Amino acid sequence: MIVRPPIAILAGALIVTAVAIAGASSTDQDLSAALSQQAQQNIQENGGGAIKARFINRWGHPTRHTILSGGEGLDEGTRDKVAKAVAAIPGVGGISWSDGSMMAQGGEVVLSPLHCQEDVDALLQARTIRFEESASTIDASSQELIDEVAMALRPCLGSIIAITGHTDASGPEPGNIQLSRERALAVQRALIDRGIPIDGLRAQGVGSAEPVDGLLPQDPANRRIEFAVVATTPLKPTPVDTPGPR
Repeated sequence: MIVRPPIAILAGALIVTAVAIAGASSTDQDLSAALSQQAQQNIQENGGGAIKARFINRWGHPTRHTILSGGEGLDEGTRDKVAKAVAAIPGVGGISWSDGSMMAQGGEVVLSPLHCQEDVDALLQARTIRFEESASTIDASSQELIDEVAMALRPCLGSIIAITGHTDASGPEPGNIQLSRERALAVQRALIDRGIPIDGLRAQGVGSAEPVDGLLPQDPANRRIEFAVVATTPLKPTPVDTPGPR
Protein backbone atom coordinates (compact mmCIF):
# COMPACT_ATOMS: atom_id res chain seq x y z
CA MET A 1 0.00 0.00 0.00
CA ILE A 2 1.41 3.39 -1.01
CA VAL A 3 1.25 6.06 1.67
CA ARG A 4 0.45 9.46 0.27
CA PRO A 5 3.11 12.08 1.09
CA PRO A 6 0.72 14.41 2.96
CA ILE A 7 -0.38 11.53 5.19
CA ALA A 8 3.21 10.54 5.84
CA ILE A 9 4.09 14.13 6.71
CA LEU A 10 1.09 14.38 9.06
CA ALA A 11 1.99 11.11 10.74
CA GLY A 12 5.56 12.29 11.24
CA ALA A 13 4.39 15.59 12.68
CA LEU A 14 2.12 13.81 15.15
CA ILE A 15 4.97 11.57 16.28
CA VAL A 16 7.30 14.56 16.75
CA THR A 17 4.60 16.41 18.71
CA ALA A 18 3.95 13.42 20.94
CA VAL A 19 7.65 13.01 21.67
CA ALA A 20 8.00 16.73 22.44
CA ILE A 21 5.05 16.67 24.84
CA ALA A 22 6.37 13.56 26.56
CA GLY A 23 9.81 15.13 26.87
CA ALA A 24 8.39 18.36 28.28
CA SER A 25 6.32 16.40 30.81
CA SER A 26 9.36 14.38 31.89
CA THR A 27 11.44 17.54 32.28
CA ASP A 28 8.74 19.23 34.36
CA GLN A 29 8.42 16.19 36.61
CA ASP A 30 12.19 16.02 37.10
CA LEU A 31 12.29 19.70 38.06
CA SER A 32 9.36 19.28 40.43
CA ALA A 33 11.07 16.32 42.11
CA ALA A 34 14.36 18.22 42.48
CA LEU A 35 12.63 21.26 43.98
CA SER A 36 10.66 19.05 46.34
CA GLN A 37 13.82 17.32 47.57
CA GLN A 38 15.62 20.62 48.17
CA ALA A 39 12.55 22.11 49.86
CA GLN A 40 12.26 19.23 52.32
CA GLN A 41 15.94 19.60 53.16
CA ASN A 42 15.51 23.33 53.82
CA ILE A 43 12.40 22.64 55.89
CA GLN A 44 14.26 20.18 58.10
CA GLU A 45 17.24 22.52 58.50
CA ASN A 46 14.92 25.29 59.72
CA GLY A 47 13.00 23.21 62.24
CA GLY A 48 9.99 22.58 60.02
CA GLY A 49 9.56 18.97 61.07
CA ALA A 50 6.18 17.84 59.76
CA ILE A 51 5.80 20.61 57.15
CA LYS A 52 5.53 19.27 53.60
CA ALA A 53 6.18 21.11 50.32
CA ARG A 54 4.02 20.04 47.38
CA PHE A 55 5.13 21.03 43.87
CA ILE A 56 2.01 19.66 42.16
CA ASN A 57 -0.91 21.99 41.46
CA ARG A 58 -4.56 21.15 42.07
CA TRP A 59 -4.88 19.74 38.55
CA GLY A 60 -2.03 17.28 39.15
CA HIS A 61 0.56 19.08 36.99
CA PRO A 62 4.16 19.75 38.10
CA THR A 63 4.72 23.38 39.10
CA ARG A 64 7.36 25.69 40.57
CA HIS A 65 4.71 27.21 42.86
CA THR A 66 4.64 25.11 46.00
CA ILE A 67 1.98 24.68 48.64
CA LEU A 68 3.18 24.17 52.23
CA SER A 69 1.09 22.11 54.63
CA GLY A 70 1.39 20.73 58.15
CA GLY A 71 3.29 22.08 61.14
CA GLU A 72 0.17 23.63 62.69
CA GLY A 73 1.67 23.16 66.15
CA LEU A 74 4.81 25.16 65.35
CA ASP A 75 5.21 28.76 66.44
CA GLU A 76 4.69 31.55 63.93
CA GLY A 77 8.39 32.43 63.81
CA THR A 78 9.37 28.91 62.76
CA ARG A 79 6.67 28.73 60.08
CA ASP A 80 7.76 32.11 58.76
CA LYS A 81 11.41 31.01 58.66
CA VAL A 82 10.51 27.78 56.85
CA ALA A 83 8.44 29.63 54.23
CA LYS A 84 11.29 32.04 53.52
CA ALA A 85 13.83 29.19 53.32
CA VAL A 86 11.75 27.41 50.68
CA ALA A 87 11.10 30.67 48.78
CA ALA A 88 14.87 31.25 48.58
CA ILE A 89 15.47 28.03 46.60
CA PRO A 90 16.54 28.88 43.01
CA GLY A 91 13.71 27.93 40.66
CA VAL A 92 10.85 28.30 43.14
CA GLY A 93 8.31 30.68 41.61
CA GLY A 94 6.00 31.30 44.56
CA ILE A 95 4.66 29.83 47.80
CA SER A 96 1.37 29.62 49.67
CA TRP A 97 0.11 27.64 52.63
CA SER A 98 -2.63 25.03 52.26
CA ASP A 99 -4.92 27.16 54.42
CA GLY A 100 -4.56 30.02 51.90
CA SER A 101 -2.50 32.31 54.13
CA MET A 102 0.39 34.48 53.01
CA MET A 103 3.51 36.13 54.48
CA ALA A 104 3.37 38.92 57.04
CA GLN A 105 4.12 42.30 55.45
CA GLY A 106 7.76 43.31 55.40
CA GLY A 107 9.23 39.93 54.42
CA GLU A 108 11.82 40.13 51.66
CA VAL A 109 11.68 37.50 48.94
CA VAL A 110 13.53 37.70 45.64
CA LEU A 111 11.05 37.49 42.77
CA SER A 112 12.46 36.39 39.44
CA PRO A 113 10.32 37.06 36.34
CA LEU A 114 12.39 34.44 34.52
CA HIS A 115 10.70 31.75 36.59
CA CYS A 116 7.32 33.07 35.48
CA GLN A 117 8.37 33.04 31.85
CA GLU A 118 9.54 29.43 32.14
CA ASP A 119 6.36 28.40 33.97
CA VAL A 120 4.08 29.90 31.32
CA ASP A 121 6.14 28.44 28.48
CA ALA A 122 5.89 25.01 30.12
CA LEU A 123 2.11 25.32 30.45
CA LEU A 124 1.73 26.22 26.77
CA GLN A 125 4.07 23.54 25.42
CA ALA A 126 1.43 20.83 25.58
CA ARG A 127 -1.76 22.93 25.62
CA THR A 128 -3.15 25.94 23.76
CA ILE A 129 -5.55 28.67 24.78
CA ARG A 130 -8.47 27.99 22.45
CA PHE A 131 -11.19 30.29 21.15
CA GLU A 132 -14.56 29.82 19.54
CA GLU A 133 -14.25 29.50 15.78
CA SER A 134 -13.44 32.82 14.05
CA ALA A 135 -14.18 34.66 17.31
CA SER A 136 -12.36 36.14 20.30
CA THR A 137 -14.42 34.31 22.93
CA ILE A 138 -12.19 32.02 24.98
CA ASP A 139 -13.38 28.43 24.78
CA ALA A 140 -14.75 27.03 28.04
CA SER A 141 -12.22 24.20 27.90
CA SER A 142 -9.37 26.74 28.22
CA GLN A 143 -10.59 28.43 31.40
CA GLU A 144 -8.56 26.04 33.56
CA LEU A 145 -5.43 26.81 31.53
CA ILE A 146 -6.05 30.56 31.99
CA ASP A 147 -6.26 29.92 35.75
CA GLU A 148 -2.86 28.22 35.67
CA VAL A 149 -1.29 30.98 33.55
CA ALA A 150 -2.54 33.63 35.98
CA MET A 151 -1.06 31.68 38.89
CA ALA A 152 2.27 31.33 37.10
CA LEU A 153 2.37 35.07 36.33
CA ARG A 154 1.76 36.25 39.90
CA PRO A 155 5.47 36.36 40.87
CA CYS A 156 5.98 38.63 37.83
CA LEU A 157 3.81 41.41 39.24
CA GLY A 158 5.74 44.64 38.77
CA SER A 159 6.94 43.59 35.31
CA ILE A 160 5.45 44.37 31.91
CA ILE A 161 3.86 41.22 30.49
CA ALA A 162 3.26 41.21 26.73
CA ILE A 163 0.34 39.15 25.40
CA THR A 164 0.64 38.51 21.67
CA GLY A 165 -2.05 36.97 19.51
CA HIS A 166 -1.15 35.03 16.35
CA THR A 167 -3.21 33.52 13.52
CA ASP A 168 -2.44 31.37 10.50
CA ALA A 169 -2.48 32.81 6.98
CA SER A 170 -5.76 31.25 5.89
CA GLY A 171 -7.63 34.55 5.60
CA PRO A 172 -7.11 38.20 4.60
CA GLU A 173 -4.31 39.70 6.70
CA PRO A 174 -6.23 42.80 7.91
CA GLY A 175 -8.83 40.44 9.37
CA ASN A 176 -6.11 38.21 10.84
CA ILE A 177 -4.50 41.16 12.61
CA GLN A 178 -7.84 42.32 14.01
CA LEU A 179 -8.80 38.84 15.23
CA SER A 180 -5.39 38.20 16.79
CA ARG A 181 -5.59 41.52 18.67
CA GLU A 182 -9.12 40.83 19.88
CA ARG A 183 -8.03 37.43 21.18
CA ALA A 184 -5.02 38.94 22.98
CA LEU A 185 -7.35 41.50 24.58
CA ALA A 186 -9.72 38.70 25.63
CA VAL A 187 -6.85 36.95 27.40
CA GLN A 188 -5.83 40.25 28.98
CA ARG A 189 -9.36 40.70 30.37
CA ALA A 190 -9.39 37.13 31.65
CA LEU A 191 -6.11 37.69 33.52
CA ILE A 192 -7.40 40.94 35.00
CA ASP A 193 -10.47 39.05 36.25
CA ARG A 194 -8.02 36.68 37.98
CA GLY A 195 -6.20 39.46 39.81
CA ILE A 196 -3.37 40.41 37.42
CA PRO A 197 -3.15 44.25 37.37
CA ILE A 198 -4.01 45.86 34.05
CA ASP A 199 -1.11 48.33 34.27
CA GLY A 200 1.36 45.47 33.82
CA LEU A 201 -0.32 43.91 30.77
CA ARG A 202 0.17 44.82 27.10
CA ALA A 203 -1.94 43.13 24.41
CA GLN A 204 -1.17 43.10 20.69
CA GLY A 205 -2.06 41.14 17.59
CA VAL A 206 0.36 40.39 14.76
CA GLY A 207 -1.86 38.28 12.53
CA SER A 208 0.05 35.65 10.55
CA ALA A 209 3.31 37.60 10.37
CA GLU A 210 5.19 35.39 12.87
CA PRO A 211 4.49 31.69 12.20
CA VAL A 212 6.00 29.02 14.42
CA ASP A 213 9.46 27.96 13.25
CA GLY A 214 9.16 24.99 10.91
CA LEU A 215 5.45 25.46 10.15
CA LEU A 216 3.87 26.74 6.96
CA PRO A 217 2.04 30.08 7.41
CA GLN A 218 -1.28 28.35 6.64
CA ASP A 219 -0.84 25.71 9.38
CA PRO A 220 -3.63 26.02 12.02
CA ALA A 221 -1.01 25.37 14.72
CA ASN A 222 0.11 28.98 14.20
CA ARG A 223 -3.08 30.13 15.97
CA ARG A 224 -1.77 30.83 19.45
CA ILE A 225 -1.26 33.24 22.32
CA GLU A 226 2.27 33.96 23.53
CA PHE A 227 3.45 35.69 26.72
CA ALA A 228 6.70 37.54 27.31
CA VAL A 229 8.12 39.44 30.27
CA VAL A 230 9.56 42.45 28.48
CA ALA A 231 10.54 44.74 31.38
CA THR A 232 11.13 44.41 35.08
CA THR A 233 10.42 46.86 37.88
CA PRO A 234 11.49 45.99 41.45
CA LEU A 235 8.43 45.13 43.53
CA LYS A 236 8.27 45.00 47.32
CA PRO A 237 6.41 41.82 48.30
CA THR A 238 2.99 42.28 49.90
CA PRO A 239 0.79 39.92 51.91
CA VAL A 240 -1.00 39.02 48.67
CA ASP A 241 2.14 38.13 46.75
CA THR A 242 4.32 36.28 49.25
CA PRO A 243 4.08 33.34 51.67
CA GLY A 244 3.75 33.62 55.40
CA PRO A 245 3.39 31.64 58.61
CA ARG A 246 -0.40 31.31 58.30
